[in-house]
Amino acid sequence: MTDRPKPLVGRRILVGRAAHQASALSLGLKDLGAEVIEIPFIEIRPPRSYQRLDSALKRIAQYDWLILTSVNGVERVASRLGRLKIKPTNLSSLKVVAIGPSTRDAAEKVGLKVAIVPKQYVAEAVVESLRGKVQGKRVLLARARVARDVIPRELHNLGAKVDVVEAYQTIVPISSQKSIRSLMGDTKRRPNLVAFTSSSTVRNFVQLLGGRGRLSHRELEGIQFASIGPITSATLRELGIPVHIEACEFTIPGLIQAILAN
Repeated sequence: MTDRPKPLVGRRILVGRAAHQASALSLGLKDLGAEVIEIPFIEIRPPRSYQRLDSALKRIAQYDWLILTSVNGVERVASRLGRLKIKPTNLSSLKVVAIGPSTRDAAEKVGLKVAIVPKQYVAEAVVESLRGKVQGKRVLLARARVARDVIPRELHNLGAKVDVVEAYQTIVPISSQKSIRSLMGDTKRRPNLVAFTSSSTVRNFVQLLGGRGRLSHRELEGIQFASIGPITSATLRELGIPVHIEACEFTIPGLIQAILAN
């Protein structure tokens, strides 16, 4: 019996997800033979205060829709529901939108019943999936402190009353700065591909390298850049980083497939 082919042998790939979330991407790439370097570009922290999230969850019966845009958001909401002794199974009348399959799986794991997963896993598709369903309805959006305003703005235009609450915040992990600068400055150790899973990881990557704006061509020489989807790709281009690979399905498995196909 022969071993399964390892098509990514010889590829050195830098993965920059938050430390506790890197495993799915890293393991998938390693399984295909890649040498994976993990340096977090992003760190997930609790919000500055849980007051607004807790207040909304105490009034959760007043909402028609709950929108969850990440696994992190699911985890924080579930944690606070537990702290407030509100069982997710008691929210049967609440309709839940999950931005993608990973978020759906996380939500269902904690007892939330997901009504909608858009066909594309981006904010614009969330809005489109709710067109005609939210006029006059109350919507709770639990998300990161800093995020695109597409969902609240467009749902408001569709006639919804939207409450946006901070469930967590993302910061630049300063502890990664020395590691990433050392890696990128060493021609023998530099990755030949860097994988990005969000616009935040792109901006933090640039910041960790000391860039206040666009990176120079010298800093990017000999490296390919892979993006999980069009929003992340737009941020890469905005900061002067070329997009060599873009996932067709905006998920971790989709990103792995795109890297494999390149």
